[in-house]
Amino acid sequence: MVFDYLKEISGLGEVKKEAHDGKGSGKDPSGSDLRENAAKAGGAGDAGDKNSDEIAGAPAQREPAEPAEQAEIATGTLEQGPAKGKGTKDKHDSVASYWLSLDTWVDVEGLKKGLRKTRTRMESNLHGLLSGEGVINEDVLEELEAALIEADMGVKFVTKLIDELRDAWESREVTDVPGIKELLKTKLKERFRECRQDLHVAATPPTVILVAGVNGSGKTTSIAKLGYMFCRDGKKVLLAAGDTFRAAATEQLEIWGGRIGAQVVKHGEGADPAAVAFDAVEAAIARGVDVVIIDTAGRLHTKQNLMQELSKIKRVVSKRIEGAPHEVLMVVDATTGQNAISQVKLFKEAIDITGLFLAKLDGTAKGGIVIGMQDEVKIPVMFLGLGEGAEDIQRFDPDGFVEALFD
Repeated sequence: MVFDYLKEISGLGEVKKEAHDGKGSGKDPSGSDLRENAAKAGGAGDAGDKNSDEIAGAPAQREPAEPAEQAEIATGTLEQGPAKGKGTKDKHDSVASYWLSLDTWVDVEGLKKGLRKTRTRMESNLHGLLSGEGVINEDVLEELEAALIEADMGVKFVTKLIDELRDAWESREVTDVPGIKELLKTKLKERFRECRQDLHVAATPPTVILVAGVNGSGKTTSIAKLGYMFCRDGKKVLLAAGDTFRAAATEQLEIWGGRIGAQVVKHGEGADPAAVAFDAVEAAIARGVDVVIIDTAGRLHTKQNLMQELSKIKRVVSKRIEGAPHEVLMVVDATTGQNAISQVKLFKEAIDITGLFLAKLDGTAKGGIVIGMQDEVKIPVMFLGLGEGAEDIQRFDPDGFVEALFD
C-alpha cells in the first residue's frame, strides 16, 4: 500500500511499502495498515532525504535494495508517581479536556520565590506605597502606573487599568491604599477569567504536543519540564527530536530524556523534521505511549521556511492521529520582555499557537510580561518555568500569580 497523502505532503518524497507481521501495527478507521513509513518525507534539498528512516525495534522489514539509517529510540528511567490528572470529554470526539492536579503543580511559595526580582523592583519603584495605610491621590496612581509599565505589563493595558482604578477612586469606591491594592489584584485576575486553563488531550492516546520557540528561549529545557511533569503524573512519554538543524539540540534532548524517564526518537542531523514527527507518532502508537512532545526548529531568519516546516509537521501528524497536534505550545524567554511578545506574534503568523510556556521567569525583574503577554496576543499562558531543573515547572494559576506578585 502506498501513502498518497505523504507524497502530497512531501512533494518530491518517495514513499515505499514496508512489510509487517501485524504485531503492534496501527490501523486507521478503515482498518488499513498504517505501519508503512515514509522513506523520504522531505524535499530533495534536505539532508534527511538521502536515506530512508524507520522506527528502531518496530516489527518491520525494509526492502533489501534500499539502504536505511534507522530512527533511534532511547529510553530513560524515572520513578513515576501515581496518576493524578482528570479528564472530561468535550464537544470534539477526538479531544478531551485534561488537567493535572492543581495542588501538585502549583506551588505558591515557589511562585513567590520565582517572582522575587519582579516584586522587589515594583516595591522599589512604588517606594512602599502599596504596603502602607495611606490615602489615595493622583501621585499614588501615577507612581503605580509607572511601576506596572516598568514590570512589562504593557503601556496600553496599564493605561486602561489605571483609568479604571482612577474611576473607582473618584467615585469613592476605594479611598485608601489597602482598598486600591485589593481592587488592583481583582482587576488583574479578571483579565484571565476567560482564558482556557485546561489541556487538550486525545480521547485515545497518544496526545501530541508540538513545541515551538526561538533558539535560546529555553525550549529544550522546557520540553524536558513538560515531559517530567507528565511522567510524574504516571504517563508514558516520548520526545521527538524535531530540531534537526541545530547540532546540539538532539543530544540535549537525549540527555533530558534519560533524566526524566522518557523515550526519545531521533534521526540524523539535517533530517526532515516531519519525518521525525511521523516516526515518533508511529512509535508512540506501537508502544502504548500516552504523550508525544515534538521539538521543532527555532529559526527566525527565514519566516517562509519556518511556516512551511511547521505546517508540514502538523499535516503529517494529523493524517495519522485525528485532531493532532492537540496542543501547540510556544516557549518564550520571559527575560526578553516586550521582545517576547513580538516573537509570539511572528510565530502566530506561521502556526496556530494554543498556549504559552513562559521560561526563565525567575531570572527577570519584569514578570509582569505574563499579564502583558495575555493582553497583547490573546493566547493563554499555560506553564511557567521557574528554575533550571526538570521539576521547576508550574501550571499557570492566575489567582496565585497575582497574589504572589503583590504579596
